[in-house]
Amino acid sequence: MPEDADDKFFERADAHISLSNEQVKESTRGKVSASMMYATSRFNAWVGASNCDSAEELAAARDEALEYFVKQYREMLQENLDMYIQNFDEYMGAGKDS
Repeated sequence: MPEDADDKFFERADAHISLSNEQVKESTRGKVSASMMYATSRFNAWVGASNCDSAEELAAARDEALEYFVKQYREMLQENLDMYIQNFDEYMGAGKDS
């Protein structure tokens, strides 16, 4: 979880996950995941652009923004994968009747 997370952090994340879970009912996990990643990248590009006053300023900040967002995603993915490894049976329902 990022250092600047507030008390609504997980509530917002859960809302995105809930939407994705609904979309999986009519599509594949891979397609929903790809759409979610695209939406996240699009929103984060907007966040980066919102901090700039010109295209030139955004171009100058591009590498720093990429480094920041990729680092954050990698840390969050590692944390979540570790949670799934530690709680695989519980999270994935192993051992439940089919």
